[in-house]
Amino acid sequence: MEFDLSDTQRMMQQSARTFLAGECPAARVRKLMAGDTAFDAELWTAMAEQGWQGIIIGEEHGGLGLGLVELAAVAEEMGRACLPGPFLATLWAAATLQALPDAPAIGSYLTKIASGKLLATVALLEESLDWSGDTTALPATRRSGETRLNGRKLLVLDSAVADLILVPAKLDGNLVLVAVEGRAAGLQVRATPGIDATRKLYELTLDDVTVNDTALLAAGPVAERAIRRGIDTATVAVCAELVGGMQWTLETSTAYVQTREQFGKTIGSFQAVQHQLADVVLWLESGRSAYYHAAWTLNENDPAAASAVSIAKAYLSDAAREVGNRGVQVHGGIGFTWEHDLQLYYKRAKASEILLGDATYHRERLAELVVDV
Repeated sequence: MEFDLSDTQRMMQQSARTFLAGECPAARVRKLMAGDTAFDAELWTAMAEQGWQGIIIGEEHGGLGLGLVELAAVAEEMGRACLPGPFLATLWAAATLQALPDAPAIGSYLTKIASGKLLATVALLEESLDWSGDTTALPATRRSGETRLNGRKLLVLDSAVADLILVPAKLDGNLVLVAVEGRAAGLQVRATPGIDATRKLYELTLDDVTVNDTALLAAGPVAERAIRRGIDTATVAVCAELVGGMQWTLETSTAYVQTREQFGKTIGSFQAVQHQLADVVLWLESGRSAYYHAAWTLNENDPAAASAVSIAKAYLSDAAREVGNRGVQVHGGIGFTWEHDLQLYYKRAKASEILLGDATYHRERLAELVVDV
């Protein structure tokens, strides 16, 4: 494969950069993160007009029908802009739905997501804090032709604004995937404080939440495959976002050291500072290659896809944090302040480090994949 973008993909990425520079400057990011949900309906509609919510959704459902490399190219620019709001959550849900057998309800959800009319998320984590979904334990019971859900889900992305929540649960010992309306009776949503205020987290309590048969989207191996596909797709997007944030940190830090003077010289002339930024370049380019490979293998359903995704996330979970550290170091005291935008990217990197599994989790997953082979 080519470890680079095609001309068309580069044009798409550049278009995303131009759009976000105009529609999502740092001032708007700060305004949204100060709100309760970090969601802006006007910005969401503008993104829908670009077709972003439907990048990986098929044309038969009103999407662009593109692949994961195109998605990752756009997601990198979202990371570069530190885009707030529920794009990642909705993408995760869309990727999960895409992996299910075609059905009227699923097609309807995908069509609405692609048009920007439906916000969605996935409620995966429970007390075990296992990002694989293999330890799902939230009980579902059947009674009088209806399915009832009781239990808690933790650290759910953007559920306060979600119209649709995909809930993995256990029914008669089998894993099932259940569609729950965002304002369903018996559903309680409580905000969970997080380090990254641009991406809100919530705890969900399901108290006898009742759904009909059409809301039972899948069961058994079908549900397992769809949940895994959704997780891996969202993980690739997070990796691309991390690279975008690293790119911003490199550019901003490089510009700063070329103007900041100490002892009558710009600090960028000092070898110790140059070494810091050289490390950043290494981590950045290695991370970009890793996520390109992960996106391509997953898009092609390559047998190595699971390993490629975990390699990219394990590497970037560590690398993005280190790049944030170096950015703070070369900026000196101002790098620690609220007024400087560097803190937005540092917090996003720290939050994304553990989102969908930290480096330790993905190294363990890699070890298990090797054993399975």
